Amino acid sequence: MNRPRNASVAFIMVTLLLDALGVGLIIPVLPPLVTGFLAGDLAAGSRYYGIFIAVYAAMQFVFAPILGGLSDRFGRRTVLLASLLGASLDYVLLAFAPNLAWLFVGRVIAGITGASYSAATAYIADVTPPEKRTQSFGLLGAAGAIGFIIGPALGGLLGGFHLRLPFILAAGLNLMNCLYGLVVLPESLSREHRRPFSFRRANPFSSLVNLGRHPVVLSLTSTLVCVFLGQNLIQVVWALHSMAHFDWRESDVGVSLTVFGVASALVQGGLIRVMMPRLGERRAMMLGFMLHMIGAAAFGLATRGWMMYVILIPYALGNIAGPAAQTLITRVVGPSEQGELQGSLMSLTSITSIVGPLLGTNLFAHFSTKGAVPYIPGAAFFASAFLYACALLLAMRLFARTPEAAPASTPAP
Repeated sequence: MNRPRNASVAFIMVTLLLDALGVGLIIPVLPPLVTGFLAGDLAAGSRYYGIFIAVYAAMQFVFAPILGGLSDRFGRRTVLLASLLGASLDYVLLAFAPNLAWLFVGRVIAGITGASYSAATAYIADVTPPEKRTQSFGLLGAAGAIGFIIGPALGGLLGGFHLRLPFILAAGLNLMNCLYGLVVLPESLSREHRRPFSFRRANPFSSLVNLGRHPVVLSLTSTLVCVFLGQNLIQVVWALHSMAHFDWRESDVGVSLTVFGVASALVQGGLIRVMMPRLGERRAMMLGFMLHMIGAAAFGLATRGWMMYVILIPYALGNIAGPAAQTLITRVVGPSEQGELQGSLMSLTSITSIVGPLLGTNLFAHFSTKGAVPYIPGAAFFASAFLYACALLLAMRLFARTPEAAPASTPAP
C-alpha cells in the first residue's frame, strides 16, 4: 500500500524538479539567445528578457487557478500529465524558434504548463496525512532546489556547445516523465471529493477573493505576499549587484546560485525533518522569516564578494518557513478545495513574480548605479529585508490572536 504512494510522491518530486530545472537552465542561455536576435544589443536584449519573465509569471497567474480547479474536477493525474506534455512541446518550440515572436509564444506556453504546481501540491495534500505534510512539502521544496542547482550549471555547460541544446534536453526529460507518469501515477482525488469546474472560481482574481472565506488562510497568505516579494527582489538583482559591485563574472554568479541551491535542498530535504518536531509550524515560520530578514539586510551591507557566500547560509536556513506556512494553510480547508487553494497560492506567487522584478530592477537603477543620488548599493536588499520584517510582524499578530489549535491542529474535513 505504501509502495504506490511512495512512487507517486517520487513522480511529483521529479515533476517539480523538472519545472525548476527548466527555469534554472534558461538563466545562462536565454539572455544571449534573445540578444542574438537583436544584433548583439545588450540593452535591448535585457528589456526583452524582462518582458519574457513578466509574461511567464502573468501566464502562471492566469492559469494556476484554472489548472487547480480542473484538477478538483477531473483529478490531479490528468492535469499533471497534460502539463508535462505541454512543457515538452514548449521546449521543442524554444529550441527551434526562428525569431523573438516565437520565443515569446514559447514563454507563454511555459507559463501555462508551469502552473501545474497547484495540481502537484494538491496531489501531495491528497495522499499525505496532515501531520506529515510539512515534511512532504519540504521534500517538494528540496526537489525544486535540486532542479535549480542542476539547471543553471547544465544550461551553462550545454549552452557552451549550442544555445538551443539545453531546451532539447529539457523537452526530452519532460516527455520521458510524462510517459513514466502514465504508468506509475494513480489518481489521488476520489470521485466523491470532486466538484464541478467553475470559471468564476477559476478567475485568478475571484480565486484570490475566495481566500477571504478562511480568515486564517487570508492572514497567512498576506505574510506570504511579503515573503514572495522579498525573494523576488533578491533573485532579480543578485547578478546585477554582484557583477556591478564585486566584478563577478557569469560563472561566479552560477557558482553562487549552485551554493544557494545546495543549502536550500539540505534545509528543506533534511534539516526541516529535525527542526519541525521541535519547533512546530508556528515557531519554524517565524524563525524562517527572521533569518530571511537578517540575511537580506546583510546582503545589502556586504562589501566583498566572499561575504555573500557566508550570508547565504543563514538566509538559506530561513527556507524552513515556506513548508511550515503551507502546512498551516492546507489544514484549514477540506480535500475538495485543495486544488483551488494551491492555485490561489500559485497566483499570489505569480503576481509577486511580476511586481518583484520590476520593483527590484527600478530600485537598482535608481540607487545602485554609478551617479545615483543617493547612492545606496544594497537598496533592493534593504527593501527585501523590510518586506520580511513585515511578514514576521503579520505572523506574530496572527498567532497572538489565534489559538494554537486553530491553524496547526485542526484536521482537514
